[in-house]
Amino acid sequence: MLFNSFEFIVFLPIVFLLYWFVFRERRWQNLLVVIASYVFYGWWDWRFLFLIAFTSLCSFASGLLIERFNGQRRRQQIVSAANIVLNLSILGVFKYYNFFTENLSMLFGSMGWQLDWVTIDIILPVGISFYTFQALSYSIDVYQRKLPATHDPIEFFAYISFFPQLVAGPIERATNLLPQFQCNRQFDYAKAVDGCRQMLWGFLKKLVIADNCAAVVNEYWNQYAALPGLSLFLLGVLFTFQIYCDFSGYSDIAIGCARLFGFNLMRNFNYPYFSRSIPEFWRRWHISLTTWFRDYIYFPLGGSRCEKWKIIRNVYIVWGISGLWHGANWTFVCWGLFHATLLAIYNLFGINTKYQHVVAYGRYLPNIKEAFQMAFTFFLAVIGWIIFRAETMTQAIEYLGRMFATMISDGVPSIGSNSGVGVMGLQLLPGIAMLIVEWLQRDKQHALHFPITLPFDYRFVRWAIYYLIIIIIARYAGESQTFIYFQF
Repeated sequence: MLFNSFEFIVFLPIVFLLYWFVFRERRWQNLLVVIASYVFYGWWDWRFLFLIAFTSLCSFASGLLIERFNGQRRRQQIVSAANIVLNLSILGVFKYYNFFTENLSMLFGSMGWQLDWVTIDIILPVGISFYTFQALSYSIDVYQRKLPATHDPIEFFAYISFFPQLVAGPIERATNLLPQFQCNRQFDYAKAVDGCRQMLWGFLKKLVIADNCAAVVNEYWNQYAALPGLSLFLLGVLFTFQIYCDFSGYSDIAIGCARLFGFNLMRNFNYPYFSRSIPEFWRRWHISLTTWFRDYIYFPLGGSRCEKWKIIRNVYIVWGISGLWHGANWTFVCWGLFHATLLAIYNLFGINTKYQHVVAYGRYLPNIKEAFQMAFTFFLAVIGWIIFRAETMTQAIEYLGRMFATMISDGVPSIGSNSGVGVMGLQLLPGIAMLIVEWLQRDKQHALHFPITLPFDYRFVRWAIYYLIIIIIARYAGESQTFIYFQF
């Protein structure tokens, strides 16, 4: 079920009313969450409900066994490792089997050995990477004694399948979300209202900006060989807006929706396009994933508390895995390694990226240094997103090569030509307007998190803004597009 669908518009108020007015006791609320979440997920393909149930059951059982073997560290290691291997094996089969068999066949074929391995037609379950990592975090945290194992299967199944963040995150930690299923919840009007605001902003970003950008990007992307350099760069910027508004829009809707039911999900985006460096960018983009890799892979490898060359090694390992997590394609791996290289450069030169405050703290505008840092970081992000969007590495190299080679030689294309400059330029305007609003609210949790000051302390002002956004969505929403991160 999609957030931007009629089914969800009907589904959400029904679940909300049942949750607060019928099933008021915590255990019944948790059971309702499980049922609603399985309906939500099964709306896409009910067969994969067995897969998420199996993942949940195995991780739940692993927690109980780890607790049972308390004091027997070797047995606990075996149980934890077995659960990790099992979950990653399921993920590997569904997501990477064809990728690895094709590449191994090509590798051995280049050496004159013909393999009989064949690819198989596998449907990738929506959100499998997200709920798998969420399940793994539980068993790892229980093993590391960060939280006790739960004995209630209903609350655990609710934790794994919680429908607002089930298919595209945020990837929650058991230490944050599971305890919220273990305590009683009271309806909080202020929290619910703020959740609705965040959902509204998320819908605006998704339906008006991301979906309209997607239409232009999809139309012109495969024509890259005939487009001038400026058009190629603008197309890359459009995709940069698309992926941000699509994914952060989903996160806004998910976080806001969870607040309607009394849950606080972790923040997943913190205005990343206002970053002053690539390291800061990755502290602000897909926070739930980057911190997952930091805590469960980077730190166990030694993190930053080791020799310089080992730090660089750790960065490349983490970002190579991060790229592969995004999909079974070399473009994703190279995108991860591209950012690993940038992070390694910052590390090698000791460039300070630990900023105490948001950019232009206490000021409306950045200074010249901050403006240059943000522009350069944004440019590097655009290059990375072009690699990410490309279907093959050949396409990515040709795209970037043509963009840089013709940026100066072609000059500025005529708006009336078939270069698409005019169409792309017009489509950038809503994205720029969105960034201006987020710039003004960059120290807030989300763009509609209003300060209690004039004129926002007047109710009619706030409602005027809500109605204006609803009108904009109704008038300018693009053709419905699937959320980009559903494929991961």
